[in-house]
Amino acid sequence: MLVKAVALSKTYKIGWLKKRSIKVIKEAEIFIDKGETVGLVGESGSGKTTLGLLLTGLLKPDDGQIFFNGKEITRLTPSENKDFRRRVQIIFQHPEAAFNPKWRLIRSLAEPFRLHGIPFTERALLEQLETIGLYKEHLDRYPSQLSGGELQRAAIARVMVLEPKFLVLDEPTSMLDVITQAQIIRLLQEIQKEKGLAYLFITHDLELARLFCRRIYCLVDGKLQEMLTVRSASRESDF
Repeated sequence: MLVKAVALSKTYKIGWLKKRSIKVIKEAEIFIDKGETVGLVGESGSGKTTLGLLLTGLLKPDDGQIFFNGKEITRLTPSENKDFRRRVQIIFQHPEAAFNPKWRLIRSLAEPFRLHGIPFTERALLEQLETIGLYKEHLDRYPSQLSGGELQRAAIARVMVLEPKFLVLDEPTSMLDVITQAQIIRLLQEIQKEKGLAYLFITHDLELARLFCRRIYCLVDGKLQEMLTVRSASRESDF
């Protein structure tokens, strides 16, 4: 088992003068195997993104434990934590959030190499880009000069240079048109088939989750329930 969460809880405090607490995640339990695509559906504001951030270590839970490759992530050694930060990544609904608007694309795409001490060459970057449908001419453009689909492809390329094992996909196609949405889903399937990644696919679209995911969890009132899926696994022909 690659990712496992046990009795996970998270509470937010809201309000200015009179604060009140809202428990958005309540004793959640979830597991994701290597190479598996698991869906997470729920209404807007239900806490789906919060759960994704918890599983990636970007938020700390109030209670509960998260395991990656059998190790509890709060007990990792510095070297293990560095590897965890590389192997567990997230792609957001708004791809522009991953890029500095004042940087040309090549600088943003080179940043993960620098942060993780990976030798950088433009040739290696171009080889990575071509696998996801971007080319040399895109590197000198600013984020505002790219389409939504191109930006999402660039966001995927940016995390793939780190060779992750687990990706949280936080509604990665909801801002795209139907044709581009299908292209991005097929791209993610191809990457998964080649690399053996595990995905947590967050969406409000249950039908899309049924096509793309092997198992689906539903988040209602902060509680997770696993749903029966119509299909045992996704099929590229469905897109």
